[in-house]
Amino acid sequence: MKDFEYLVECMERDIIVMLIEKRGMTMSEAFDAFYNSETHEKLNDARSGLYFQSPGYVYSFIDNEINYGKFI
Repeated sequence: MKDFEYLVECMERDIIVMLIEKRGMTMSEAFDAFYNSETHEKLNDARSGLYFQSPGYVYSFIDNEINYGKFI
């Protein structure tokens, strides 16, 4: 299970950096937005397979969730 955890942690880091760079969020805002999102919940579910995807692909889910208020 350590490989899964490592991949998820790397993805979390990348998504938070993208939120800061693309949406102009502060680090605190980015952490809050991501860790309280359905995207984060899905990323931590190994059955979703999101941890195998690119950060850009996963970012699109959190971006849509922020824009539309739901996981799309």
